[in-house]
Amino acid sequence: MQSFPKPLSGEEEALYLKEYEKGNKEAKNILVERNLRLVAHIVKKYAGAGRDMDELIAVGIVGLVKAVNTFRPDKGSRLGTYAARCIDNELLMMLRTERKLAREVSLYEPIGTDKEGNEIAFIDVVEDASADIVDSMVRSEHIRKMYAFIETALTRREKDIIYMRYGLYGSAEKTQKEIAEQMGISRSYVSRIEKKALTKLRQCF
Repeated sequence: MQSFPKPLSGEEEALYLKEYEKGNKEAKNILVERNLRLVAHIVKKYAGAGRDMDELIAVGIVGLVKAVNTFRPDKGSRLGTYAARCIDNELLMMLRTERKLAREVSLYEPIGTDKEGNEIAFIDVVEDASADIVDSMVRSEHIRKMYAFIETALTRREKDIIYMRYGLYGSAEKTQKEIAEQMGISRSYVSRIEKKALTKLRQCF
């Protein structure tokens, strides 16, 4: 925090905003630089779980620059108030993207092998058997359909087991044994429910 420049006073902020409106790019740079302390303050609440502070600050600065670019003094609020929302939004958007990517990665991780010894992933179980058709599909749309089928075709228990088994919606992947212990049922029963759920999903596709 001490390495960041001191924030602008209200009078200074108003002056530099007017200069920026006139096209003074140096005024824009000053507005960004003198609000870096705000970025450092906001990223603190996102710094858990071993996150890299430099990366968080870089994302926060993107939000700050967007704030300076779109701020309108006539709206009645200070730049800092508006910038705080923009910085927060940028960081939240990054976290949502990370969670989405984590879910997609888990769908493509190997879950076993076929009769020929080739690795298969969860997405292979539910996708169309025609490789040509699959290759022509947009991957994100395919995944979206799979999530929709899970919600509409499976029972509550089947959904819970699929969520936990394959780490969907950001949950941690669990073994059949772990799921059985958590739900108070046998591992073989979990296996039967999982197989039934996968069969339903194959039929949907």
